[in-house]
Amino acid sequence: MNLVRRLVGNAPPRILWSLGALLALLLIAPALLGKYWLSVLILILYFAYVGQAWNILMGFAGQLSLGHALYAGLGGYIAAGLYFHYGIGPWAGLFAAVAVAATAGAIVGYLGFRFSLAGVYFALLTIAFSEFTRVAFDHWAWAGGSGGLFLKVDATRDIVNLRGGPVLFYYVILALAVGAFILCRALLESRLGRYWLAIREDAEAAQAVGVPVLRCKMIAIVISAALTALAGVWNAFYYNNLFPETAFAMGRSIEITLAPIIGGLGTLFGPVVGAVVLTGLGEAFTDLSDALRISGIKQIFYGLALLVIVVYRPAGVWPWLADKLGLKERQP
Repeated sequence: MNLVRRLVGNAPPRILWSLGALLALLLIAPALLGKYWLSVLILILYFAYVGQAWNILMGFAGQLSLGHALYAGLGGYIAAGLYFHYGIGPWAGLFAAVAVAATAGAIVGYLGFRFSLAGVYFALLTIAFSEFTRVAFDHWAWAGGSGGLFLKVDATRDIVNLRGGPVLFYYVILALAVGAFILCRALLESRLGRYWLAIREDAEAAQAVGVPVLRCKMIAIVISAALTALAGVWNAFYYNNLFPETAFAMGRSIEITLAPIIGGLGTLFGPVVGAVVLTGLGEAFTDLSDALRISGIKQIFYGLALLVIVVYRPAGVWPWLADKLGLKERQP
């Protein structure tokens, strides 16, 4: 009961009712939407989820990572490889996937934080690890090398082996997105969350008043890496293929960061709103590109969207939207 009260806090009843109604709509969405719009909604939930995972490290703890594809790629390859070679189901394989990704996050974090790398220097470290891993997987036969790793496509609904159609994967990513939202809310309301915010604002001042800065940063990157690995597992079994040049690509890392940046760093609803904006408009521009037979429109849109947000809404879309709607989310 205390946990529920802590999660709810002083949120107005209308916000709670709105969230309940939204969740109810999401639960029945597959019965209301066609295949195309269901696939769009799946993408929105995916980017909302990975955005929340990245937001823990950057939005809450203030540590810029541009190599989060490392954790998604490791999670996907480990779980998919165990299933492909040994028949170990994804629900068992995800424990190994999360453990490997969390260990990788701990290594990156320790090397960066122990030697006081911050800002762009820490970001370059995360990019370097992602690139090193991409090259390694390019030459690792167990993972399929540069030729990729392919899982057998099976439309039969099998929740144990995570085999089935879009509806099955929709409910899995919905559960992950809702779980990540609740976890982030709990973290923000915890002592650890307050430590993160103090570190984000001024790490030296936080250290001076007794905040265990190194330990808190390490916890942030390990949690963020572990959650991102879960997204990698989901992604591998949803698309049934993995290639090093895409799984660990810089572009994948940038995609992970866009939703919280556009929606609002350090906010709970920012990654969700950012995912809706970017995925919805991105799909519209993809259709326009196909109709006009002009490539690159989607990429241009992402660049322009970031430029517009930085210039006109530096805090993100959600804080501005919340103010217009009279919804006050506590700004971390």
